[in-house]
Amino acid sequence: EGKVYVSSSYNNTIITLTDSKGHVLATKSAGAVGFKGTKKSTSFAASRVAEAIATISKKLGIEKMEVLIKGIGAGRESAIRTLVAQGLNIVSIKDVTPIPHNGVKPKKVRRV
Repeated sequence: EGKVYVSSSYNNTIITLTDSKGHVLATKSAGAVGFKGTKKSTSFAASRVAEAIATISKKLGIEKMEVLIKGIGAGRESAIRTLVAQGLNIVSIKDVTPIPHNGVKPKKVRRV
């Protein structure tokens, strides 16, 4: 068993494979797979990164996975679909994107 962390921003997609305790086993990003510039932020690049992580997890013998998604980039869904298409057993999918719950502090009142 293991966990897969998908961090998808506007500029890049980073996928990290850990064991069930949280120790990092492998990390891949769109830049590491071979994409440069604005192509790193595409969903196609995210699917290639997910394929690379899937092959590594099969070599390590990890079949059951828990997926945790963070961020609002284009590669969120395509990364998960690629992991499923590679034949990995996904147990759960969680969205752990940080959400501000009170906003920023308002400006001081202007004194004239």
